[in-house]
This record gives sequence, C-alpha cells and structure tokens, in this order.
Amino acid sequence: MPVRKRGNKLERWEIALVKAMISDGRWPNDQDILAYFTRPTRSINHRAIAEIRTGKKHASIKAVAADDLEVFLSSWPEIDAETGLSLRGDELLIKAREAMIAAVHTFNSAGLTFRAELFIVTAVIAWTYLLHAWFKGEGIDYRHMKNQNGQKVVAKTPSGAEKFWELSQCLKEPRCPVEQGAKDNLSFLLELRHEIEHRSTNRIDDAVSAKLQACCINFNETIKKLFGAQYALERRLPIALQFVTFSPDQRAILKKASGLPRNVEIMMGGFEGRLTPEQQADPSYAFRVFMVGRTANRAPNADLAVQIVPPGSEVAEKFNMALKEVEKKKYLPSEIVNQMKDEGWNRFTMDSHTKLWKKLDAKNPAKAYGTVAVGKTWCWYETWLNRVREECEQHPQLYQSAPSS
Repeated sequence: MPVRKRGNKLERWEIALVKAMISDGRWPNDQDILAYFTRPTRSINHRAIAEIRTGKKHASIKAVAADDLEVFLSSWPEIDAETGLSLRGDELLIKAREAMIAAVHTFNSAGLTFRAELFIVTAVIAWTYLLHAWFKGEGIDYRHMKNQNGQKVVAKTPSGAEKFWELSQCLKEPRCPVEQGAKDNLSFLLELRHEIEHRSTNRIDDAVSAKLQACCINFNETIKKLFGAQYALERRLPIALQFVTFSPDQRAILKKASGLPRNVEIMMGGFEGRLTPEQQADPSYAFRVFMVGRTANRAPNADLAVQIVPPGSEVAEKFNMALKEVEKKKYLPSEIVNQMKDEGWNRFTMDSHTKLWKKLDAKNPAKAYGTVAVGKTWCWYETWLNRVREECEQHPQLYQSAPSS
C-alpha cells in the first residue's frame, strides 16, 4: 500500500497549471481538475482546488500561458511505466531508485576493476535523492541557508542555483527517518569515499563488501517504509551469478594479492574504533552471511541457489557456534621484529621498531595500528606489520646488510 505523507500539497508549477485550467473553462468541476494532480505517492484534497479557484490561497502565483497548458495536457500523464510515478512530480524518488539500480548493476558488472568506488559514489547519490524526496513530502526545507545583511536567505551556487543538503547533512537532520545502523553504514561509506577520492587505490571490493551489501538492503527497506512496498527493488535486481567458487584457499590468495592501501586501512580501523561492539555487529552496518555448499534432498529444492537462514533460528545458532568470527590477529613488538628479520631485513632491531612507531605516532588510537590487549600490553595489528614492511622496502639501506662480494 502507498505510504501517505503529512505534507501533501500542490507545488508552485502545479498551482500555475490549475489556475490556467480554471480560466480555460473546460473543467468547471474541481474534482475533474484534481484528477490531473493526484498520484499514488500523494493524495490531494479537492479543497485545495477550491481555495485556488476562490483566491483564498496562492493569489500571488500567476497562471501559465495557454500554450504551456496545452503542452502539459498533451503529455499527461507523464509517468514511469514500471512504478506509475510522475516523471516530474516524483522525479526525486525515480532518480533515487535508478541511481541505486545503477550502483548495483555497476558493481555486478564483469571486467570492472574499481567496482566498490563506483558503487559508493552512485549509492550516495541514490540515498541523497531518497532523503530529499522524503523531506520534500514532509515539508522539511532541505536547502542550505546563510545569513545575508541580518536575514536568512537560501545559499546558491555561483551559477545561481539553490544549494541542497548533501547526504551527510541529511543524516544530521533530527527528523531524518534513517535508523542508526543504516546511518553508521552510510557514514562509513562517506568517510571511505573522502579517503579514496581522486586517489589511486588497490581493489577494496572484498574488504568492504559486507558494508556495500548492507547499504543495498538498508536502501530497499527504507524506500518501502517511507514510500511503499511497490517501490522495492528486489524484483529489478536478481541474484548475481558468479564464475568463481568461494574456497578458503582461493580467498586467502586474493586477500594476499590485493592488500588495502595504508590510508584506507587506517581510515577503516579508526572508524570502527569509534563504534560500540553492538554497532559493529548490527547487520544494518555490515551485512555478513555464511555461504555453505548444499545439496537438496528433494528435487523441487534443487533449483534454489541461495537459502537465507533466519537470525536466531536453531540452524543459525549452530552456524554461529561452528563459524565464530576470528578476532583481529595481534603481534607483540618482538614478533614484528622477528617477522622482519625472517623476511630478510636483518638490521631491523627492536630499537628500529621503537624509533619508527614513535616517529609515526603509531600508538595514536585514531590510526588504528594496535591496541592494549590482555595484561595491559600494547599489541600491534597487521596494518602496522604492513606499514613496517613498507618502511623497510622504502629504505633497504637502513634495514638490510649489503650483500658480501
């Protein structure tokens, strides 16, 4: 069923058309005029037409010219064939759906290298349009304002267009309808986008896939909650077919071959360090599933490629017991030094390590290189091990003896 809005009202361009229709004389009945402006996402009371006819409201708005009225009538109804949405009146909602569909199609496309980056940019556009559509329906002004000569005016671009809220500002609005887990997810993607913007990155698809999946599910659930189940995207976006299996050996090789850029590792560690364990475990923040090969006992079940096990069910609990998520591996300082020596950096000592972490302020929690573990001992994450390795590779004259002639 459609979700009705509190802020249902005619827009200025529609009021101008209504005035032209009243002046034209072909529509003496208010209800007949109303039929041109009522749609599934918005219900307008016939009283709105009467108030325009009598001049009780909107007296300052002028009627469109007769030619413009004929153009409107000749193209009416301008609707999206799939959803029935008005191409003009529901433009924001249509754009939101199309942007998210494009984001998923892009990520699922074969042969692309920077899929995660392309998905994030397009998904941010989709969420921005979705929230703008909701704010508009609720009568919330989502334009940037500024003070000018003691008065509050709408901020504009250098070319004179009004400036609307970006996604981060939409999420800060107290009346924003997005739930906290989805907000955390979007905040992560926004921070990641800023980190990788205009920079060359290695592939980060595997590392952020749980967040991207959660973003899709959150968008679909939000559009259904705010506008109605008929606008859901699951019918448009079927399951993606793969040419690969998901064996542990294969995944380990992929992860080893495509390490994250150091700045992205730091950003991700720092962001999650600000979240509580409950926030990190929220499926709206990162959607994780177990994938287990399965054979069907009965022929009708053999065609089902994916079966979702409900969280909290007996089967899910058994999976959780058998496949507990492993905590991040931690290294003592001596283990870092020994690892470097094993890799051939024979002049890398404990003193070298101490000087390096102090120089880089590596124990700063914001950098997420390590943590205080059991016994109040500082331990390092693999991100720091990678950083140390990078340091050795950049300065081999300091950490490796010259080969004897």
